[in-house]
Amino acid sequence: MPFKIAVASGKGGTGKTTIAINLFHNISKEVTPKIQLIDCDVEEPNDILFFPDAKLNSAQPATQSIPTIDNSKCTYCRKCVEWCEFNAIVVIPPVGFAEINSSLCHSCGACIVACEYGAISEKPEEIGTIKQYSIDPHGIISEGRLKIGSAMQTLLIKQVKQQALDDVDFIIFDAPPGTSCPVVETVADADYIILVTEPTPFGLYDLKLTVELVRDIGKPLGVIINKAGLGDHKVHDYLSEEHIEILGEIPYRREYAAQYAKGDIFEKIPGEIKAQYKSIIQKLLVRSTSYEGDNHFKW
Repeated sequence: MPFKIAVASGKGGTGKTTIAINLFHNISKEVTPKIQLIDCDVEEPNDILFFPDAKLNSAQPATQSIPTIDNSKCTYCRKCVEWCEFNAIVVIPPVGFAEINSSLCHSCGACIVACEYGAISEKPEEIGTIKQYSIDPHGIISEGRLKIGSAMQTLLIKQVKQQALDDVDFIIFDAPPGTSCPVVETVADADYIILVTEPTPFGLYDLKLTVELVRDIGKPLGVIINKAGLGDHKVHDYLSEEHIEILGEIPYRREYAAQYAKGDIFEKIPGEIKAQYKSIIQKLLVRSTSYEGDNHFKW
């Protein structure tokens, strides 16, 4: 079974995507080519932008099963309205009106169970696309891309995670920012969670929220401090007080940020940053179930 790593952060802009793609790139080159990166930030999937030579292997629509009401069978009893937890159904008996709002529906199926007259059935509705790419010479990237206007982030993340391969050694989930349901869905079955933060008051505030979330779901975690050298030391103090391991500190370098902006993040990497990634990956290998007793994974 692959070792699953989720990369998350409490806020946007901390460098979560930077960390995820660098781990994928370096592990595929230096440790094993059997690795998959799954971009679960379905509202803004950016990982593939840094791999211009990626080859598209497959593309398929992601769908949601939306109930529809047959007015010829509906008695307007409103039982489906009572069962719907998301207020997605409107039934007005005096005017013979019954409708389901697809933007509010979560496809739970409760209304179908509730209806005693067989008036409710389901039809597929597209919520986005799922694509898989191969990266020459190593690795696979999968992504979900949410349809504009859809609110079904969590459902699409669940579907894109079903693209996870069994015959790889590592899977990296690049989570969306924040601490809401899409993040929970992304990290739910990870073996280890990396939280990316920055040494600023905003970074510390959101880090605390994310640590609380990860601890509530009982997952092991470590922290990478990105843009180290900026801000203050309050993040370090907090991690020390909470006995949370710092996996590494990526120093802030203006020239490195410029490379990122141009999409050339794997070119001309400063030596100190390269050394940090090597150290981080070595720590991950120790935690990896694939690494136990398997010396060929030494970097």
